[in-house]
Amino acid sequence: MKFSLASTVLLAALSSSTAFSPVSRPAPSSSLAMASDLFVDATATNGAKAGQIQDSVSDYYGKTLSTSDDLKTNACCTATAMPTHIKDAINRIHPDVVAKYYGCGLCVPDELEGTTVLDLGCGAGRDVYIASQLVGSTGKVIGVDMTPEQLSVAKETQAYHKEKFGYDNVEFHLGKIEELDKIDSLEDNSVDIIVSNCVINLCPDKEAVLKSCHRLLKPGGELYFSDVYSNRRVPESLRNDEVLWGECLSGALYWNDFQNLAKSCGFADPRLVEDAPITIENDDVQATIDNSGHGNLEFYSATYRLFKLDDLEPACEDYGQAVVYKGTIPRHPSGWSLDDHHYMETGKIFPVCGNTWNMLEKTRFKEHFEFIGNFDTHYGIFEGCGTSIPYQSATTGVSNKGTGKAAASSGGGGSCC
Repeated sequence: MKFSLASTVLLAALSSSTAFSPVSRPAPSSSLAMASDLFVDATATNGAKAGQIQDSVSDYYGKTLSTSDDLKTNACCTATAMPTHIKDAINRIHPDVVAKYYGCGLCVPDELEGTTVLDLGCGAGRDVYIASQLVGSTGKVIGVDMTPEQLSVAKETQAYHKEKFGYDNVEFHLGKIEELDKIDSLEDNSVDIIVSNCVINLCPDKEAVLKSCHRLLKPGGELYFSDVYSNRRVPESLRNDEVLWGECLSGALYWNDFQNLAKSCGFADPRLVEDAPITIENDDVQATIDNSGHGNLEFYSATYRLFKLDDLEPACEDYGQAVVYKGTIPRHPSGWSLDDHHYMETGKIFPVCGNTWNMLEKTRFKEHFEFIGNFDTHYGIFEGCGTSIPYQSATTGVSNKGTGKAAASSGGGGSCC
């Protein structure tokens, strides 16, 4: 699907979310309990099974796959054209690291200089070494992965990258992303941005991962990650297939379950950045799904950003507020996208809901905006709230990754704000 460091990260983790509208609103969190027998994350309740899944995934990425060319679907591939500054960063990374990349999205948010970034499921470290260049010598990047074979590549090339970049601001830890509390150097409220690329879906206990992310993030920080989602809950028969697990399909979360889970873990308003359909390019894998009687099961690669902000509300509320983008975020002089429904042109007044206001005013993006209004008067729900599947590609069949402005103007489904 998309370019990102997270794909490699997912190995680490296993070894170890209208012109003015936010992502679709999920059902109440109580639906999670009602559907626990179908919910993919239910695998977390079975320790033995979870261990088997982790061992299987670790072997798949550590031993079965040699390079990204061995993958059987495009779930862990990048469809979007990379920005020039990312291409330049990758060109400075050791070839062995690049060859071991299995990402599904672009997990490189803007405004990284001087920040502390945590990469979950960093694998061989491609995204870590990209972020290393973007945070600069005053920043720090931490990679966590559960696959020794992948992590060894990241560590063995650390000296190479130190010489190439002129500084060493990275560290790597072997561990499971659902057990981040076992890494002593990771302290609560210590990380600005957490990235992950096609890894969380490989983790049996997704709730533990999201709760740890919320705990580790500083107030105003964000989890920015790409992963695989489905249009319905993946049935038990397919969850037990080792190849489908390794290809990031069996562990895919039903999109609405993900949004409910994210909210229950403290991320009140998950924002969809971009998405694209996943194609299965192997006849045997497709036959496995079709023969199970679930041929209408569809998968999508999607990038979300989840902010740690206490003031976010369950829905998009209208307070008559607006913002004006100054055009000052590097490489975005004409306009900038917060998510797939918020493309803000430079110098133009842009109406926003209270949640979007807080995502801009109480985060690292504040200096790049002028803010109009306050929270004194409430005007009701922000027009356009909905709960339909949020992925535009589900109805168009076309990737919207990398489209930025076009995606924002297309109206998309199921979001409000």
